[in-house]
Amino acid sequence: MNSDLQHLIRLQQLDTEIESAKRRIAEIPSVQLALDAQLAEQQAAVAAIRQRLAESQTRRRATEAEVASLQARLSKYKGQLMEVKTNKEYQAMQKEIATAEESVRSQEDRILEQMEEAETLARELKVGEAALKSQQDDIMRDRSRLEGEASALQTRAHETLSARTALAKELSPAALRLFEHVSRQRKGLAVAEARDGICTVCHVRLRPQVFNEVRRNESLIQCESCLRILYFTPVPTPDPGTRQAS
Repeated sequence: MNSDLQHLIRLQQLDTEIESAKRRIAEIPSVQLALDAQLAEQQAAVAAIRQRLAESQTRRRATEAEVASLQARLSKYKGQLMEVKTNKEYQAMQKEIATAEESVRSQEDRILEQMEEAETLARELKVGEAALKSQQDDIMRDRSRLEGEASALQTRAHETLSARTALAKELSPAALRLFEHVSRQRKGLAVAEARDGICTVCHVRLRPQVFNEVRRNESLIQCESCLRILYFTPVPTPDPGTRQAS
């Protein structure tokens, strides 16, 4: 195989590795932001339950205060009942006492409902806090993994770039200029394999004589459609000894 062509194939592989590492490094911050958004959503859900529980407890305290007020009024009415002098006053006081007792029963029923509501919310809060803790642990692990991945990618990209610099020095200036020019024109992909008479990147069929020249791998030949530098990978021929043994 032509020396420049062999080096260009490797140069393309290195460029692809570098670009892949750069893309992944650029993606990692958005992945981390998505994790933070998930955590914030769970935190908001837990905060909402906690707020509902606090409001429920506040309402229950207000109801309990109302019951205490009603019971004080009821006690007052019962005390006044012994002081009335006419039957009409007695009946009126009995009516007030009955009304107060009904209000007490109604408010006590409401307190029971509020207690049940608080118990339900307390259970929801416990479940939500456990889920939040688990999610916090998971996200901490994920962030640590992503940070490690980013660091490893940075190191690999740096090493690959060094290898690329060294490899570029082994190319003829003309081959390197051609590669860089096509790479800029074709979004970083300057080299393509030709297979079955077709450029495997743009999928345009090559003229037979062009494909025959590409198959020799003796010179730099460009696809007439996408202008990428073409190479051919020969199909390995089975070893005669292996064929006989099978």
